[in-house]
Amino acid sequence: MIQYKTEQMTVFESALFQTTSAVIETKDCVIVVDPTWLPHEINGIKQHVQEILNHRKLYVFFTHGDFDHVIGYGAFLELNAIFIGSKFLEHHPDKEEKVQMIKQFDHDYYIKRSHDIIFPELDIVVTENEQHITLGETSITCYFAKGHTNDGLFMIVDNSIWIAGDYLSDFEYPYIYESVNDYRDTLATARHILAKHQNLTLVPGHGKTTHHRAEIQRRVEMASSYLDELQAAVKENNKEALDKLNDKLAFPSDFTAQCHQKNVEIMKRELLL
Repeated sequence: MIQYKTEQMTVFESALFQTTSAVIETKDCVIVVDPTWLPHEINGIKQHVQEILNHRKLYVFFTHGDFDHVIGYGAFLELNAIFIGSKFLEHHPDKEEKVQMIKQFDHDYYIKRSHDIIFPELDIVVTENEQHITLGETSITCYFAKGHTNDGLFMIVDNSIWIAGDYLSDFEYPYIYESVNDYRDTLATARHILAKHQNLTLVPGHGKTTHHRAEIQRRVEMASSYLDELQAAVKENNKEALDKLNDKLAFPSDFTAQCHQKNVEIMKRELLL
């Protein structure tokens, strides 16, 4: 479904995990972000792109390499899209594992796709933090956003749209697959972006898009407070506090319980406990 729409951007929301896929229009290009999940959802995004593209160039931007964010790559190969991602995505150590996760998901739910399931190959690679890229008259700035994964990126488009990947959701607390310290650095980057730009529309990888500055700030502080509480609970080996943090996670399930346990394990590792 369409979650958010302006003249410049349409944000699609999947029925699964409230995952977003943004389609951004500028004078000289169309940028698609993480086209994802079910075949009819990806086809809907693709159809929308074909309707609006005209003679503009098409770019597909991947925020990171989690399988739910790269699942639609093959659908856009035939549109001669130009693919953008980080150097850490380009050299992802578990490409085949991600492909197998997509295939397993499709097998579990009897899903057939009309495109090949392959890991993205990039045409434009972000090699430096705060790297500026010019796409015709369109300006984008990419920041490394690590912690959730090692290969994440923030993208700022024309100083007005902030693509955040799996950070700054309105309801998800941090899911840490790589590093707490890196996650804190990413939140520092988020604060830097907020200080630099007064008017931004934030698109998280899961959850609601917002253009309200106070709401963006709330999300940054929500994530930061969670990490502080997690650190204190792990340091003190406070099971009650850890259970309360687990209970805070929206849509409690086996998946969220596993994510909570992973957060605890990584925090222990980084605290050398």
